[in-house]
Amino acid sequence: MPKDLFLEIGTEEIPAGFISNALESMEGFLKKTLEENRLAFKNIRTFGTPRRLVVSVEGMDEKQADTVVEAMGPAKRAAFDEQGIPTRAAEGFAKGQGIKVKDLEIVKTEKGEYICAKREVKGKKTKDIMQEVLPKIIAGTQFAKTMRWGDSAISFARPIHWIVALLGKEVIPFKVGNIKSGAASYGHRFMKPGTFNITGLKDYLKKMKAAYVIADPKERKELIKKEIEKAAKTVKGFILKDEDLLAEVTNLVEYPAVLCGSFDKEFLSLPKDVVVNAMREHQRYFSVVSSLDACGDKDKDSSLLPYFISIANTKAKDSKVVIKGNERVLRARLNDAKFYFDKDIKIPLTERVDQLRGVVFQARLGTSYEKVKRFTESAVFIGAILGQCESFKTEEKAEEFLGEDYNPKAFDSFKIGPKLFQKMVIGRAAMLCKADLVSGMVGEFPKLQGIMGMEYALISGECIDVARAIYEHYMPTQAGGKAPSGIPGAIISMADKMDTICGCFAVGLIPTGAADPYALRRQALGIIAIIIEKGFPIAIDKIIDKSISLLNDKLTRTPADVKKDVVEFFKERLRNQLLSQGYSFDTIDAVLSAPWYDINDAVKRVKAIEEFKKGPACAALVIAFKRVSNILRGLETGGWGLGEKPDASLFEEAKEKELFEIAEKIAPEINRYWKNGNYEKVFETLSSLKGTIDTFFDKVMVMVEDEKMKNNRLILLNMVRNLYYQIADMSKLTA
Repeated sequence: MPKDLFLEIGTEEIPAGFISNALESMEGFLKKTLEENRLAFKNIRTFGTPRRLVVSVEGMDEKQADTVVEAMGPAKRAAFDEQGIPTRAAEGFAKGQGIKVKDLEIVKTEKGEYICAKREVKGKKTKDIMQEVLPKIIAGTQFAKTMRWGDSAISFARPIHWIVALLGKEVIPFKVGNIKSGAASYGHRFMKPGTFNITGLKDYLKKMKAAYVIADPKERKELIKKEIEKAAKTVKGFILKDEDLLAEVTNLVEYPAVLCGSFDKEFLSLPKDVVVNAMREHQRYFSVVSSLDACGDKDKDSSLLPYFISIANTKAKDSKVVIKGNERVLRARLNDAKFYFDKDIKIPLTERVDQLRGVVFQARLGTSYEKVKRFTESAVFIGAILGQCESFKTEEKAEEFLGEDYNPKAFDSFKIGPKLFQKMVIGRAAMLCKADLVSGMVGEFPKLQGIMGMEYALISGECIDVARAIYEHYMPTQAGGKAPSGIPGAIISMADKMDTICGCFAVGLIPTGAADPYALRRQALGIIAIIIEKGFPIAIDKIIDKSISLLNDKLTRTPADVKKDVVEFFKERLRNQLLSQGYSFDTIDAVLSAPWYDINDAVKRVKAIEEFKKGPACAALVIAFKRVSNILRGLETGGWGLGEKPDASLFEEAKEKELFEIAEKIAPEINRYWKNGNYEKVFETLSSLKGTIDTFFDKVMVMVEDEKMKNNRLILLNMVRNLYYQIADMSKLTA
């Protein structure tokens, strides 16, 4: 009869950010273990609070399924002599398998007849298996950081105080460190701290609620969401949506109690993000806004109300006392923020840039001031390639953008021309975008970087385009995050991120599987996301080249080596992104084996090939191209864009002449379609080669003894290969 497995690990308070990943780790580890041990089950559920991690398996078999184990032995001819009498080889094999020689079987394989030992292995009891497995699951649970305590040899996120382990209603006995498993669990630390025995998941959830513990994070989250919205309505407001904060507070409490407090209206004169950040980052309070339209969108003109919603882990006897305490702490935070804000706005943003000389970006890459100058020049370079602005002149210096001669607010874009105006916006915003790092506000509230840069830029009299670009240049801040809305912000973001990536690679700070301290993977994905979202027709290698050239005095490796590694780094990020979007591996591999630096064009080719693969012509064409690629593989007969043509006077066979004439005829067509991005026509034109290629290989011997003739035919095939190599290595396709 199937039974349910139940495991609870009771601990001291685990950090909120650890819980979801830990539960996912436990579920994955347990599922894999059950499958490896041939234990059938219906489903696995997880639950968690700051003081407990729970996993439950429904409908587990009481024992493993019996199985037959097969072991292949020596060949029949070695196991038995001509009279069929077992040799020592057969006897030794049988003994090693624990069976008699007469029970050996003969099986036929591709390599001939062999002897085989088959024996039935009885399944173990589930309880016995779990007794071995559960301690390993506890020890193997993944956390960002772990600790040891007392004289325990194990490590965990926080000290373990109790373990409940049941199969059905029966305890699975084992020890982890000094803790013995049992059936006793504990309620809320303050509201019902006593112990009680449980008999399974259903009983556990019921008794936990009675003990002021809501074990299910989803249930806790919905309860918090409902209660904070209700609390906001009591002050005629709405909750400023914040899914990350909601997820965090869900894992900070076991039994949420919602409280509504207020703060002095004078603090509403501060920028809204300052007040929201002070409440969110330091106190984990939810902000209250005046209108439903404003919820969740900080860019809209919504009014912040002088109230906050906090979540406590206990129901206080007198909630007013708790609220007063919360208000007192928040008032101190907001007073600090107002002090820094009032002090910061006395210094124009342009005057703060020079202070970046004293901020080290990275010991081997210099100061933030040096970095800003580098990516300012790079940003103008990118803007010029994209046709958005004028180029950076040889005699110009990045710091000149801080002067009034380069202040776009002082000029009319129609009079000086849109490209010069945009150059001023990009250059000035780039030089100013890190200046808020030395402000008191960002020093106290680091997550306001960029936001305060925009606020201080506007207060300092900068134009709105410059201010917005300062704010947006950090975007996207995470995978799948929002990209900059404006062109200047997008360009500066790319330049800044590329400077960091190339700089780190230039001094050997290359990400590994275990560490990426400068978040280079995220920054590369950010550049790719901007290029795709904005549709920028730019080759990534040009940006890489520019960034490396500006880092010249910082390089500890050759520019060629740095570029090679950075290009490969971007290639792998693009590959992974396309795979995550559901495109097939062979299509991606084919495109990335060809020139792919124009990312939007590469994505377009991937989509086109995926469509082409659905048609009847693809499979046959791929086979033909594989024949071409296979014979050229490893031979020094060509490469990307090789212009060499075969000598027509050396053709002896009609079919090689025919292939040459068709290839020469369609080459201009393919080139035209390729430049226009009409890949449907490219593949349609390439398909006309299929029959000619097949006939060529049937009628023409390529690898002849005559060296001139052989090389001429290889050059012909390379000419054919180059027709599709500029788009994709079609031989990589499996269609």
